[in-house]
Amino acid sequence: MSSTWIALGFLVAFAWILSLFLQKREQLRTETGRRDLEALSAMGDIVPASIHPLIDPLRCIGSGACVYACPEKSVLTVVNGRGVLTNPLGCIGHGACASACPVQAISLVFGTAKRGLELPEVDPDFQTNQPGIYIVGELGGMGLIRNAVSQGRQAADHIVAGDRRGAGESLDAVVVGAGPAGTSATLRLMEAGLRVLLLEREAFGGTITHYPRAKVVMTGALDFPMYGRVSKRKMSKEQLVTLWEDIRDKTGLQVAVGELVQHIERGPDDSWLVSSSGGVFKTANVLLALGRRGSPRKLDVPGEEQSKVVYRVIEPEAFQGQHVLVVGGGNAAVESAFALIDGGKCASVTISYRKNTFARCRQPNRKRIEAEIEGGRLTALLGTEIEEIFQDRVSLRNASREPISIDNDAVVVQVGGTAPTDLLQNVGIEIVTKYGEA
Repeated sequence: MSSTWIALGFLVAFAWILSLFLQKREQLRTETGRRDLEALSAMGDIVPASIHPLIDPLRCIGSGACVYACPEKSVLTVVNGRGVLTNPLGCIGHGACASACPVQAISLVFGTAKRGLELPEVDPDFQTNQPGIYIVGELGGMGLIRNAVSQGRQAADHIVAGDRRGAGESLDAVVVGAGPAGTSATLRLMEAGLRVLLLEREAFGGTITHYPRAKVVMTGALDFPMYGRVSKRKMSKEQLVTLWEDIRDKTGLQVAVGELVQHIERGPDDSWLVSSSGGVFKTANVLLALGRRGSPRKLDVPGEEQSKVVYRVIEPEAFQGQHVLVVGGGNAAVESAFALIDGGKCASVTISYRKNTFARCRQPNRKRIEAEIEGGRLTALLGTEIEEIFQDRVSLRNASREPISIDNDAVVVQVGGTAPTDLLQNVGIEIVTKYGEA
């Protein structure tokens, strides 16, 4: 009898300790969430560039399933028993949170109730209001590689099933952008025997080739026509580049690199004329798989026209021995700083950001940048803005308008880009503003 009471006592004690542990964990999680919300509030009304979760507080039961399901681990937090979006700019549109919610309290939407996100209007097959013109991938608000690959294939399926075909010398389709969406679409059109031309402004792989070295991205299962399935939850930049080269080698995919599409207009016989830096191409269908970044956004400060100012880091070794300043506070900016720290052998790396925290970054990037600053490998000038760029230095000012001058040999500007909306509007594609809508 005594052994039974002892065992029962152990169970009660264990349950009590477990309860205290869970309460303490919930308190810590809530406190972390509150700090994240305060940092988010200080940044003003943030509009994520892609699809993201909207949580119904009346339906949410605070299970935390969405927090644990999110692959980024820093986008959602449970605060006061309810799920909240604490890092909207860290969301990559994975959608795992909505699938994991046990009470369907999460919707995936674009924009916010206060600030809308401008997107091209497309139908379920990704065709715009202009027959024969399709938009897939990041330009349509989907930034995840897996989603882009799927969308490219679906849009191509619709072209294959339709009756729009090029007559005579006209192509059946022109695909613009050789990233995940464009590559997938082109392979499907090739598989169906259509005459297709793939145009790329910079390098085969699109945005992938601009990633900093060793950058890790979420992929999941990627199903490429003519190539097969690639099942990896995470891949580095180098693995993605190798994959793209393997796809090209094994499928015979051809891509015209260095072709900047400047204009699209209606041609004869219900066709489209695609004007690029290499010529004019007549086609029955156009599939736009462009990124939202478009042209890099500039600082518009004196001295920015100098050759030492660049807008991405391709080879960190090019900055060896230099004092480098990175401008920006998002993932692209901090990852550029990491690439310079890891492989640039720079004399110094400094990052300037107009806000006081790196709240726009995903959790792994936020943790690392804090560690790099604390370890002295990176200097952070938070709450600062560039005033002028000189040949051997950069002038900045902080929130108090106090001047700051630092030695400088190179400036890397990573403050976003301007979406190619002019190209879309000139061809008559309808643009809609989403205010927290699907």
